[in-house]
Amino acid sequence: MIREVAQVIIYEEGSVELPMGILVEAGPAPGDRLPAYSNGGGRIVLRGEADAMHDLLNGRPL
Repeated sequence: MIREVAQVIIYEEGSVELPMGILVEAGPAPGDRLPAYSNGGGRIVLRGEADAMHDLLNGRPL
């Protein structure tokens, strides 16, 4: 859950900067891989690699 709304800017070269507070609250550790994908409806999802792999191996969609 994000407690504060944060604005993200998409730069012309295609990069995006996420405020550190969003990542800190989500709990990834340095070096973690976060698969990112579009979930439709304008949503972009970042998932922990282990969670995403677990769901895929158990027949669940991302």
